[in-house]
Amino acid sequence: MHSRSLGWLAVPALVFFTAFGIIPLIGVLLLSFTTWDGIGEVVPSGLDSWKAVLTNPGLPHAMWVTFQVAVLSWLFQTPMSILLGVFLAGAQKYRAFLAVLYFIPLLLSSAAIAITFKALLDPNFGIGTGLGLPFLSQDWLGEPKLALGVVVFVVSWQFIPFHSLIYQGAVRQIPTSMYEAAQIDGAGRIRQFFSITLPQLKNTIITSSTLMVVGSLTFFDLIYVLTAGGPGDATRVLALEMYKTGFQANLMGPASAIGVILVLVGLLLALLFRRLGGGDKTASQLEGA
Repeated sequence: MHSRSLGWLAVPALVFFTAFGIIPLIGVLLLSFTTWDGIGEVVPSGLDSWKAVLTNPGLPHAMWVTFQVAVLSWLFQTPMSILLGVFLAGAQKYRAFLAVLYFIPLLLSSAAIAITFKALLDPNFGIGTGLGLPFLSQDWLGEPKLALGVVVFVVSWQFIPFHSLIYQGAVRQIPTSMYEAAQIDGAGRIRQFFSITLPQLKNTIITSSTLMVVGSLTFFDLIYVLTAGGPGDATRVLALEMYKTGFQANLMGPASAIGVILVLVGLLLALLFRRLGGGDKTASQLEGA
């Protein structure tokens, strides 16, 4: 009876998930089999929208750019987040202040961050010109490779604090006895990090990577304000492709099809990371993952 009564606690979450997750997803799926301009009558059109999307040469490019942003941001964010998380897990008093300071970027609006960086990187009036630094005076948002690098950097700058917080909590769950035993054996800080901390963070790394990579599929507002998908289509990710198809070209059917593709890719990636982290649930300690 006790476990059955506790089961009712999940009902509100299930209701919200159904109302704001399942039902809209079903609506988008049904809309992908129609022709609609967003205002007029919704006309069933079978697989026409899907054919238009799958034969569009812009789709593979948008998927490739999305893949690049996901992989590059993961490669940049993960080591930085782990190092900051380990650092902030220390007992020194000043680290509490630094933890609050590092967390500020996550509290800011993505649009505000994009506007700020766009102004700072302006080749004519930005920080590079103001400080007289030629390196910072480049046309960062006008060159395809540079623009993609800026997007990855800004995204990482905003979300590293969140993942650092996850790693900080996980590091504090590692038994101190393991480090004490390693010190007795003569292991230094670097050896302890690679022999104890990293192995114990395995499940946390999987969880953080899942949130990081799957979350990168939904980047829209920051990229839209920062580069609008340019220069050319250099930063035109799938979410931006969906927006431009639906709200600029008024093709809601194909835009819905792209939305379904985004969901499927996200599910596949989540299942992949779950598979990578499954099967050895005891090997990673007590980190609560």
